[in-house]
Amino acid sequence: MKKNRRQFIEKLGLGSLLAMAAPLNTFAEKTQTIQYLSRGTRAYTASTPINLALIGAGGMGNADLETALSHPNINLVAACDLYQGRLEAMKKKYGSSLFTTTDYKEILNRKDVQALIIATPDHWHKQISIDALLAGKHAYCEKPMVHSVDEGWDLINAWKKSGKVYMVGSQGLSSLGNEKAKELLAQGAIGTINYAEGFWARHSPEGAWQYLIPNDASEKTVDWKKYIANTQNRPFEAMRFFRWRNYLDYGTGMSGDLFVHLFSSLHFITNSLGPNQIAAMGGLRYWKDGREVPDVLLGTFQYPDSQQHPGFNLSLRCNFVDGTSGTTYLKIVGSEGSMDITWDDVVVKRNAQINDNDPFMKAKTNENQGQAGRKRILPPRETIYRVEEGYKGAHYDHFGNFFRAIREGGTVYEDPIFGLRAAAPALLCNDSFFKNKFIQWDPVNMKVIG
Repeated sequence: MKKNRRQFIEKLGLGSLLAMAAPLNTFAEKTQTIQYLSRGTRAYTASTPINLALIGAGGMGNADLETALSHPNINLVAACDLYQGRLEAMKKKYGSSLFTTTDYKEILNRKDVQALIIATPDHWHKQISIDALLAGKHAYCEKPMVHSVDEGWDLINAWKKSGKVYMVGSQGLSSLGNEKAKELLAQGAIGTINYAEGFWARHSPEGAWQYLIPNDASEKTVDWKKYIANTQNRPFEAMRFFRWRNYLDYGTGMSGDLFVHLFSSLHFITNSLGPNQIAAMGGLRYWKDGREVPDVLLGTFQYPDSQQHPGFNLSLRCNFVDGTSGTTYLKIVGSEGSMDITWDDVVVKRNAQINDNDPFMKAKTNENQGQAGRKRILPPRETIYRVEEGYKGAHYDHFGNFFRAIREGGTVYEDPIFGLRAAAPALLCNDSFFKNKFIQWDPVNMKVIG
């Protein structure tokens, strides 16, 4: 680690001088520089068409589909949803000849479908994923990969048996911000990790899962029996269908929706397999609309010493009553500095008391032994790495990695094993909250202890 840190500082010293020579790349503060993140062109063939189908045509499903179709040679051939209004909207947008259905198995039986986007409520992720893989389809599944931890191994085993590409949709992993943070941590930019924290806040009704309920919502337009087929039987309730994240039968609460993003990024950056102890507190502070999950949630997590990293602690917060309109960040703290990380930038802050090992400063110190009181030239204490203008974003890159793996017979980072290790601590956060107890987790063997 010391060698990597020394190499990083030497690079930073040179990079800082170059940055200071370019006024457009610096702030007025003398302790700060900006470097722009870029990625070399990733050459791969896009000449082979991929026929795609969408299962779950709600808000996230449509966002995923638009991003997927912005890649070259991707064709939409089918769509599935349990609400007729969404299927009608799909035909209106993509053409009346588009095949639509309320039965996802009809899509799996189509020979012209090679890959799927699975963007259903969480309680259907596991079964549709397994059925898709065993039907010989590649699959991109929205996070969290499973609705409960005990579903994870069934999906992993089906994936291994299938030989197909399966990617979980935590897009941050494919971002320039995450990739740069991973590199900086490995180089020793902030010393030895000891703590991390993340925060996700929302305030608007839509952001707090108060999704629009159509005026025509009824059992005539919604296939309610299919929707609840794998959970508790109950009469039709439009709220439970269109605002499903509020209910434990279908969703996974704040942690399954948002903490899982932070776990995914953190595990990618640190190479971590996950925490071994989980605790959560929170409450329903504002959105008292019949929902079964809290709107303020705090989670604390113990990461043990491992081959990948020394032990550290993680604190996560989520607030749906944030009066400042909300913010999102992931911070990693080390013995010599910290990194504030988003998908589009990384801010490295270094402790002013740390010896930078800058070769220029060493040489000048030796030269100036006889010049008492001569002031030093100092390196920046804050360096900002920011994406270049025109960057298409993490969402675009994530689908690019998915399609590349399909075309080249390759692999993806966020496969079902990574997906379970990111989903499990998020889902166990719910267990800790509702059971009011610490949860022990084995991150290596991926199982609950006790």
